[in-house]
Amino acid sequence: TTTTATMETTVKERKASPTLTREFRHQYLRWLRVAPKSTNMSTIFSNHSHVHNTSSNTFNVTKKSRSSRSSLARNAVVDLAAGTAGAIVSVYIGQPMDTVKVKMQAFPTIHRTMFRCLVTTYRKEGIRGLYAGTVPALAANIAENSVLFAAYGLCQKAVAHVATAQGPEELSSLGNATAGFFAAFFSSLTICPTELVKCRLQAMMELQEIKNVSVNNNKLGPWSVTRDIFRNEGLAGFFCGLSSTFAREMPGYFFFFGGYELTRSLLAKQGETKDDIGLVNTFISGGVAGVTLWTAMFPTDVIKSRIQVLGLKETMMAVATDIYRTEGVLAFYNGLWPSIIRTFPATGLLLVTYEMVKKHLTESFT
Repeated sequence: TTTTATMETTVKERKASPTLTREFRHQYLRWLRVAPKSTNMSTIFSNHSHVHNTSSNTFNVTKKSRSSRSSLARNAVVDLAAGTAGAIVSVYIGQPMDTVKVKMQAFPTIHRTMFRCLVTTYRKEGIRGLYAGTVPALAANIAENSVLFAAYGLCQKAVAHVATAQGPEELSSLGNATAGFFAAFFSSLTICPTELVKCRLQAMMELQEIKNVSVNNNKLGPWSVTRDIFRNEGLAGFFCGLSSTFAREMPGYFFFFGGYELTRSLLAKQGETKDDIGLVNTFISGGVAGVTLWTAMFPTDVIKSRIQVLGLKETMMAVATDIYRTEGVLAFYNGLWPSIIRTFPATGLLLVTYEMVKKHLTESFT
């Protein structure tokens, strides 16, 4: 039988844990009402210890949950920053050829070859003409790549969970491609308005020739084009070509991330992980991924460019049908060569920058 002194000592000890005192007092009062004097109090104390242990375990689980959420947010910020850095490098490397690509897509009768388009643009507009739309291109690429890589990291974790993999590093190339497919949905929402402004700036000279108007190009810029779109078409006008952007981005980034991860795996030596292949092999992997991306999504990119540059109100399928009937199948690949020439170095450097910044920031946070 537990003595009164022992009980008082136990009560004092339990006061050290205020959150458990109420539970202990409840058990003690219940014992005073129903327990015979011969009852051993060790059972009650044992039960109370069990409550204390359960509470401790619950606290530990909660702590781990908070730590997991903090880690998830930190990884998203790292991916966001790394994607932004990679986008800036990519734009300045590839902007001239991107301008040539858009002009060839939107005005195939004016610019029949890549070389002629490049020379004509340089003669009429100078180096500034080749870098037309750089500001919205920066905004578009920073928005797209920061959101894309942040969403890609989260989608990797979601796909790994569904596939019962231990983590994103255990995903196959198909799993990474699937994560890229879903991540591109979110980046499409950010890139559509900025791509619209960029494409119209790049094709401004040809639009003036078609409409037979003369405008001082020095007064034309991203803000004036943005203002004109808002005045004439409203807020919805910025999402002109959104359906074709979805159709371009989601399948395109399925092949992009699938090709990137597969190439990294093939270039990794025996006993070496994909993260240890070095900058040169990472550059090659990025270049292959970029070529795969543009080859896969180029037909829908042609449709998107026509819709956005010319401000067409027809559906994506109607525009595609009209291009096929009037210009043939090859029209869907008009401007592919400048895209491939641009994308290999631009995407290679994008992913090298992304991996370097991500590695540096991850090490800084740990």
